[in-house]
Amino acid sequence: MKIQGKMFIWLSVFILAMAIVYGLWSKEPAGTTALFLAFGLSIMIGYYLAFTARRVDAMAQDNKEADVADEAGEVGFFSPHSWQPLSLAVGGAFAFLAIALGWWLLYFSLPMILIGLFGWVFEYYRGENQNQ
Repeated sequence: MKIQGKMFIWLSVFILAMAIVYGLWSKEPAGTTALFLAFGLSIMIGYYLAFTARRVDAMAQDNKEADVADEAGEVGFFSPHSWQPLSLAVGGAFAFLAIALGWWLLYFSLPMILIGLFGWVFEYYRGENQNQ
């Protein structure tokens, strides 16, 4: 994790330099603000990764002599199939469409979003996937 922290910190230094150059050269506030916000996000991620790297064991990417197989193993559990993201996507699309067409469309999008969220959270507590 050390290398990722360093990469994000150096990226934030680059973004800060570009934000200053862009701000002085263009005199355009929206892009300058966006670049300064990107600097802030990048420095937060870099600080978090560097802070966390001091408290966890060294990983394979921190060792210059490591092989790809050194980090092999279980990454995590990923759902093989789920219909809940579809409900969230359609509900989110209707919610954003409500901004353009009218707020009345939120009455249709909010139930879809809530059903999708509820289903996704409790997907493995009911039905065939229920843990015994």
